[in-house]
Amino acid sequence: MFEQRVNSDVLTVATVNSQDQVTQKPLRDSVKQALKNYFAQLNNQDVNDLYELVLAEVEQPLLDMVMQYTRGNQTRAALMMGINRGTLRKKLKKYGMN
Repeated sequence: MFEQRVNSDVLTVATVNSQDQVTQKPLRDSVKQALKNYFAQLNNQDVNDLYELVLAEVEQPLLDMVMQYTRGNQTRAALMMGINRGTLRKKLKKYGMN
């Protein structure tokens, strides 16, 4: 089970193990582990567009949650994300979220 919490400037992921113990780790550690798993499965195959793959895995849920949090208010969402509204609209369109 995963739960996201805001801890000052660090996004964390809480995991609950079979003994119901909760541990917190930075989101970046989860991304790093996912990449290690990905590389382990490659068997020396060439990879293209890894940056876009990782970015889409993070950006799409980020946009989804921010838009839910702001109840669809694009101006507020853009301010919250630190981007301009035009950039937000472009990203929403990219993921079919407009």
